[in-house]
Amino acid sequence: MSELFDSDALNFNNIIDEEAEFIPLLSSEEEQNMDSEDIPDVLSILPLRNTVLFPGVVIPITVGRDKSIKLIKEAYKGTKIIGVVSQKDQAIEDPEFDQLNSIGTVAYIIKMLRMPDGSTTVIIQGKKRFEMNEFLQSEPYIKASITPFAEVKPGKKDKEFNALVGSLKDMSLQIIKSSPNIPSEASFAIKNIESPSFLINFISSNMNAEVAVKQQMLEVADLKKRATMVLEHLSKELQLLEIKNQIQSKVKTDIDKQQREYFLSQQLKTIQEELGGSAFDQEIDEFRVKAKKKKWEEKTAALFNKELDKLGRMNPAAAEYSVQVNYLDTLLELPWKEYTKDNFDLKRAQKVLDRDHYGLKEVKNRILEHLAVLKLKGDMKSPILCLVGPPGVGKTSLGKSIASALGRKYVRMSLGGLKDEAEIRGHRKTYIGAMPGRVLQNIKKAKTSNPVFILDEIDKVGNDFHGDPSSALLEVLDPEQNDSFYDNYVETEYDLSKVMFIATANTLNTIQPALRDRLEIIEVTGYTVEEKIEIAKRHLIPKQLEEHGLKKADVSFTKRVLEKMIEGYTRESGVRALEKVIAKVVRHAAKSIAMGDEYNVSITLDDLQKILGRARFLKDLYQDVDIAGVVTGLAWTAFGGDILFIETSLSKGKGKLTLTGNLGDVMKESAVIALEHLKAHSDDLGIKPEIFDEWNIHIHVPEGATPKDGPSAGITIFTALASAFTQRKVKPYIAMTGEITLRGKVLPVGGIKEKILAAKRAKIKEIILSEENEKDILEIEPEYLKGLKFHYVKDMMDVMKAALLQQKVKNPLVLN
Repeated sequence: MSELFDSDALNFNNIIDEEAEFIPLLSSEEEQNMDSEDIPDVLSILPLRNTVLFPGVVIPITVGRDKSIKLIKEAYKGTKIIGVVSQKDQAIEDPEFDQLNSIGTVAYIIKMLRMPDGSTTVIIQGKKRFEMNEFLQSEPYIKASITPFAEVKPGKKDKEFNALVGSLKDMSLQIIKSSPNIPSEASFAIKNIESPSFLINFISSNMNAEVAVKQQMLEVADLKKRATMVLEHLSKELQLLEIKNQIQSKVKTDIDKQQREYFLSQQLKTIQEELGGSAFDQEIDEFRVKAKKKKWEEKTAALFNKELDKLGRMNPAAAEYSVQVNYLDTLLELPWKEYTKDNFDLKRAQKVLDRDHYGLKEVKNRILEHLAVLKLKGDMKSPILCLVGPPGVGKTSLGKSIASALGRKYVRMSLGGLKDEAEIRGHRKTYIGAMPGRVLQNIKKAKTSNPVFILDEIDKVGNDFHGDPSSALLEVLDPEQNDSFYDNYVETEYDLSKVMFIATANTLNTIQPALRDRLEIIEVTGYTVEEKIEIAKRHLIPKQLEEHGLKKADVSFTKRVLEKMIEGYTRESGVRALEKVIAKVVRHAAKSIAMGDEYNVSITLDDLQKILGRARFLKDLYQDVDIAGVVTGLAWTAFGGDILFIETSLSKGKGKLTLTGNLGDVMKESAVIALEHLKAHSDDLGIKPEIFDEWNIHIHVPEGATPKDGPSAGITIFTALASAFTQRKVKPYIAMTGEITLRGKVLPVGGIKEKILAAKRAKIKEIILSEENEKDILEIEPEYLKGLKFHYVKDMMDVMKAALLQQKVKNPLVLN
């Protein structure tokens, strides 16, 4: 504990005279002379950083600033009179005039010394207080005009003041006696001071107080009031000193490091008891009160009480104490058996889902089914749904709608790039900075144990030497196990069975098979042009108008314009890019309104080209029917369906097969199988077998920068080869998809709905599929199939009948 008096200040007389053994005191005669002295109207100002000078008091100060050294040297050569003022902020290195206190003390420089370490020490004595009026200069040091600050002294017969002075003397002597660090000269000085005002100034200068407190005392003009302030401060210091002595008498003085920590904590505890109780005991009591309100099981309650008892036995200064407090806080903040009440109004739920999302009937039906069973049964485990589809179709935002429809809280956890298993299960609490896994963190944030929990981008979970997060998710997403989910930090089981987990993914290929098996897969396919137009009208345009501060009357889009925006400026299954395009048009309208320019409220196709530029995408139409060996295929991508062209050309050679277009291994194998099957059945198509050894074959798939793979182009490659070798025309506006075997069988493929949407966008009229894909077609909404004719085939000969015309192409290649 800090002492009342500064012993260094009290021993400064050794600097003045090495033989002197007394503290310089001010006699009554000297005080009268000092009071009668005139002070200049303008003073050089010396800022003090960590002390306050009082009238009559002599103190040493170390001068370090260049400005201050120059001031001292010039004053020492002249009148030796300067003004001393303390800084408002001690941290400022070079204070300005307005950063100094207005009340200071006139000082007389007694002596200036150059110390062995190179610093300059000055012995100064306070004379009179003054108030700074006007700033005159800042260089080479501060100068200001001043006026005296008069002191109001009580009369000599004022009994109350005399009692105050006596109390100050007695209390000062008591403090000096109780503290071993204050020199005995201090007691001698106190006893021999005759002047009450100098006694008050001497104690104020040497007592242990902040600079701001001392400055406050300096600024009090009434000596009696200042004496009262000093006495109050001394009383507090004496009480603290007595408490410290009591504590020190209770403990050993010779202690090792651990005992020292315990000693400090005991000191703190004793002080807190004196002030009205221990904060640590209050914290433990608060934990017990909160625990009584929790709805947890007996096993969890027993664990909490055990850990709480352990906290009570810990040293609050130990590092483990805060770890234990954080752990207990986490247990209390988790919503054990706290659930929000589901809204069982099925019609309202359907309205909410239809309002927020257009289409997506299968997903909406599944949610309504779950709500219906929950309403009838009263209790059931939540399903683990996985919405799979291309970007921008509304998978993530659908989770918010589901939460709104059910009346549940909504939390979202992004799994993209997650590599550490501890992100799911948490770290053991013994580690520094340990915390629960993100699953329980989000449950804690939701403050309920049955939220709608979105696991976004589950197909993008990684793994490395930290573990496999997808394996950790197995327990979270298994309805048979997640009622007892174990988090490493919590160290007990937590029930996740009432949580409605909804995972989202762009593809199932990268999801671990065991994890995929636990998910209820719901395909969220892309939208047709008609659906995108409806989504734009109902959701995207109103949203962008609101975000840009426009009204419905400020800008409007016709169906034709929206169709052009969809087909000419976006190529996607979802509507994310469409929303950006709409936003650009709306911003153009907002700019025109803000600048007062004229513009068309109803956007035209010409306006569209001016705002967005030329259309970036052109439809791939089927106009090359006169060229042999060019066939249209259907492909699935992570962004939805697409069309691709298989181009085959023949050149004189020795039967070499060349494949280009950035093809993957599976697609290359499909080309080899198609060629071998064509060679084996050349007679059926009227092709001479020896031709294959006389012509080189080049198969190319355009857009070579885009990687392509998969078996679904098998029948397309075979058709292109057959067309090239027979020089027969391919039926116009026909596309196909299917895997081919070496025996010529046509196998089913996936992504049928996306491929059909791509075909419709490209104005395809006929599609060839494996007969086993017919079941997929029957599951698709009839409006998607309008205007399309399907050919279901078993083998490649069926494909030839459906795809190739008997008519030869114009200027056919002559094959000998």
